[in-house]
Amino acid sequence: MITAAQVKELREKTGAGIMDCKKVLTETDGDMEKAMELLRERGIAKAAKKSDRIAAEGLVECYISEDGKVGSIVEVNSETDFVAKNAEFKEFVLEVAKQVAIKNPKDVEELLGQDSIQETGKTVKEVLTDKIAKIGENMNIRRFERFETEGVVEKYIHGDGKIAVLVDFAKGDSEVAKDVCMQIAAARPEYIRKEEVPQDRVNKEMEILKAQAMNEGKPAEIAEKMVQGRIRKFYEEICLIDQEFVKNPDIKVSELLKTKNAEITRFARFEKGEGIEKKEENFAEEVAKQMGK
Repeated sequence: MITAAQVKELREKTGAGIMDCKKVLTETDGDMEKAMELLRERGIAKAAKKSDRIAAEGLVECYISEDGKVGSIVEVNSETDFVAKNAEFKEFVLEVAKQVAIKNPKDVEELLGQDSIQETGKTVKEVLTDKIAKIGENMNIRRFERFETEGVVEKYIHGDGKIAVLVDFAKGDSEVAKDVCMQIAAARPEYIRKEEVPQDRVNKEMEILKAQAMNEGKPAEIAEKMVQGRIRKFYEEICLIDQEFVKNPDIKVSELLKTKNAEITRFARFEKGEGIEKKEENFAEEVAKQMGK
């Protein structure tokens, strides 16, 4: 019978996950040394030691089924841009996107526990652990979205995996679909139309705009009118259909869609590393730290 204390001890010695520790302890009948050796053989201990490093580089990628009815967008992070250019890493990221489209996990945790479509007999987490051990950097699957539609799904990848866009179109041809994807990549909309913007956010923006106008010395009634004009600009910045079309600023995206008889249901835009606080380290110190181990 493997005890919690044994699992805790092995975890502290190797940095491996609780379930991994319990598994090898069971396989070795509680022999701590053999369990540690088994973890090293499987690359789990090595991978675990890298898990505290910040992975803010990596790739965003999309996958679309052959019939165009199912699409996925994923972000997989690595520590360095160098690894992000590694062919094996690129293949892994694409396989993760494909896994999401085919297996439809509800979240990253469920995805990691699924049987991998890339390597038979392994979970996605085990394949990821193997990649960490082999490539020598911390990596993690950060997020994903999956669209399934009666219309068509389109994708766009910009900057060799820096920005990815996935769009669900209720109707529209491939030309307008590509144009809209590029618009989203370039102009960073947050919503399709103003009705989708949460009212509390609109209220907050109007408070800020009114304060700005009052600070400019405008009377209250004039400030109110200025707010109405400026709030339109706010919508134009964050709502896709109110934006100027990047390929022809003389028209709005709404006009483009109307002309092309196209309709958008939803979209996702992932930018590599957005929102991750990168840790700045002195390279000489990092080398000295490694040499001292």
